[in-house]
Amino acid sequence: MPLNPNRNTPCPAGLLVVGICALIVGCASPKHRAPVEDRPMNGAAKPVATTSGSPEAQPAPEVKPLPGAENAGKPGYYTVKPGDTLIRIALDNGQNWRDLAKWNGIDNANRIEVGQVLRVVTPSVDAAAVSARPVTSAKVESRPLDGKPPAASAPAATTAAASAPTATPPAAAGAEDEPPWGWPAAGAVAAGFDEVKNKGLVFTGKAGDPVLAAADGRVVYAGSGLRGYGNLVIIKHNTTYLTAYAHNQSLLVKEDQAVRKGQKIAEMGSSDADQVKLHFEVRKQGKPIDPAKLLPSR
Repeated sequence: MPLNPNRNTPCPAGLLVVGICALIVGCASPKHRAPVEDRPMNGAAKPVATTSGSPEAQPAPEVKPLPGAENAGKPGYYTVKPGDTLIRIALDNGQNWRDLAKWNGIDNANRIEVGQVLRVVTPSVDAAAVSARPVTSAKVESRPLDGKPPAASAPAATTAAASAPTATPPAAAGAEDEPPWGWPAAGAVAAGFDEVKNKGLVFTGKAGDPVLAAADGRVVYAGSGLRGYGNLVIIKHNTTYLTAYAHNQSLLVKEDQAVRKGQKIAEMGSSDADQVKLHFEVRKQGKPIDPAKLLPSR
């Protein structure tokens, strides 16, 4: 049998050509390793390594700013917080939730994002508020260049100015007369106003007792979408005042319906409450105030 030229051992059986035997031995030599390609079991291509040996870095996805982010912190805008709903934001700012949706281009009122910035004042109010401010003119004393006192005709000018009619500054934007209020229920008041615990008055009664509109206005909400209020009616009386009527067993009015003071708008109930009662709120520019200070004496 032919001998291996590098080793005094015979080549494996069946290999009769000395060159082939030498090639096999050469491949087995530690100085001449055969090329090996590492292929994953699933056949996927191996990641291309960079000079540092780590996989090639992928660009980070672009993060788009939330709607209205450029208005964050500006007067007349509100940044959405966890747990907020459009109805709650509207109530807290004295607005109709449908108006908020329109001003902010919201198609689905149930889809607002934490951090989103919403306009919560009427777009036209911005310019109106500025134009409504009275113009204050600075007092200017006229002195001639030569330092001499003003001419004697100056008092006459002053007299003429004093006799001119005084212009009445326009009223501030949103300022309106307070509506004549009426009682929303005939029952006794079981709990008074408290800014922290109770943002209105609680009236006692039995299921089905009438709930009445406290003043003329328009219904801006009628439903059960505000947690803690049950079946709720909200009436907007003007740009300043809203009233809310909660825990009803049934609602007798619809959104955008005009109502009159004393009109029956709901029936008292216990929806989202532990007993039959009416929770009544008055909000002035979105802030709860004590209704007892507005309602007439019985």
